[in-house]
Amino acid sequence: MARAERPNFLVITTDQQRGDCLGVAGRNVHTPHLDRLAGRGTRFANCMTASPICQPSRASILTGRLPLTHGVRDNGIDLEPDEAEKGFAARLSRDGYRTGFVGKAHFSTKLTFAPTGRPECRSSSADYDEDWHGPYMGFDHVELMLGTMTEAFPPLAPPAGQHFERWFAPRREEALALWETRVPPHTGAPQTWTSALPGAWHPTTWVAERAAAFLKQAGGGSGEPFCLWASIPDPHHPFDCPLPWARLHAPEDVEVPLPEMPDAARPWWYAAAREGAPAIADPVMRAFRSGKSRMPKLTPAQTAQMVSNYYGMIAFADDAVGRMLTALAMAGLADNTIVVFLSDHGDLLGDHGLTLKGPMLVDGLIRVPLIAAGPGIVAGQTVDTPVSTIDLAPTLAELAGLPTADDAQGTSLAPMLAGGESERDPVFTEWRVDERRFGRALDLRCVRTATAKLIVERNSGDGELYDLENDPDEMRNVFDDPACAHLRREMLALIDRRPGVTRTTFAEPVGMS
Repeated sequence: MARAERPNFLVITTDQQRGDCLGVAGRNVHTPHLDRLAGRGTRFANCMTASPICQPSRASILTGRLPLTHGVRDNGIDLEPDEAEKGFAARLSRDGYRTGFVGKAHFSTKLTFAPTGRPECRSSSADYDEDWHGPYMGFDHVELMLGTMTEAFPPLAPPAGQHFERWFAPRREEALALWETRVPPHTGAPQTWTSALPGAWHPTTWVAERAAAFLKQAGGGSGEPFCLWASIPDPHHPFDCPLPWARLHAPEDVEVPLPEMPDAARPWWYAAAREGAPAIADPVMRAFRSGKSRMPKLTPAQTAQMVSNYYGMIAFADDAVGRMLTALAMAGLADNTIVVFLSDHGDLLGDHGLTLKGPMLVDGLIRVPLIAAGPGIVAGQTVDTPVSTIDLAPTLAELAGLPTADDAQGTSLAPMLAGGESERDPVFTEWRVDERRFGRALDLRCVRTATAKLIVERNSGDGELYDLENDPDEMRNVFDDPACAHLRREMLALIDRRPGVTRTTFAEPVGMS
């Protein structure tokens, strides 16, 4: 591909958005901008994340490699610079692209008991002055926020914090008071409320505005191609949806979650995750990771309110997407820009009686949206073949005219985006945790084909197996069913043939986010 023809890339991510939570995917959620993007591009209906939690999944999106290969197997482990140098941002930057990142990165942990020196570490952020904008993790220009706002960890006050926190500072006291204000009605659902914080002061709006500023500058600049990753922090919990978005989806109109299943139908770690005590000395982090905080049990009314707020936050994020697409068009860049939308992982959202996220690799948690639109991409196409978030890096490389990296584990989606063959290898999800998570170590591996899905805990050998053709909602675990022994052997063999080598030499920070 001639350099003059190389496309720009606008990669937009949300945080914790399920793959089925788009209007175009069939849910009653207000996403007009994303629905239109899917209409003029290609939507992958079965995109699986490489990890069910933030840091490993984001590292995998950047590098195109699985967590046990790049080493970020859990939150609390920083992506090392040599791994980031293999990522799509660094590769594009070396080949003449201007690369930028705006929003929640979470390539490094923010909650540590000792400073790490990284710009995302809350204890180290004050060491970076307000003029610092990178480079970071392969991106030439960055504007960061240090994670989702939570009651336990509100935005830092300068000189600590990064670009969002410093923008937030002049209105911090008033804004936090409004953010903590619960607007009626109140249902008592944990981590769920309608926030009085104006949308204009919300992190999602800040991401849209800073992305628009980057695009405006690119439109009036030197003409070099660009790649911008705009990372929206919604709809991650707490589900603190602001008005008017909190009123868009009435609780009585949202979808009913999949029925709860008894623990006897699931492997042992389902109960262990809800009941186990995390092996953490720090009382704040121990409470933050307790089963009641991590996976609270909700009444039907509370679940409906949680889903309603979650939908509202997605609608708010969709509005931010619309702002970015408008900015792209106003900058005169739309015709030569490929727009990609995806999320890092999903949310259990009440399915099977489960909430938020945990070591339950059901589709609600590990299936994410993936849409791509732009020059050379088939419009109105829906691909049902399973793909992975690690496929983004090699896809961007191919579309930019770069060769596939020798150690790539993802597979370029460029042929499918052009309407070509969709035969693929199975896709993998993995999460290895120690006792600090749930009180017991877990080594979870998942493999997904078009017709079946297997999850195995490698330490114990226990697992889950689902025949997706006859049981798409994963309601019948046939892992120990003699009639499915052959399928089980086939799927376990796929796990054993997982591509790539496992990196085991990382030194971990002492804290975990």
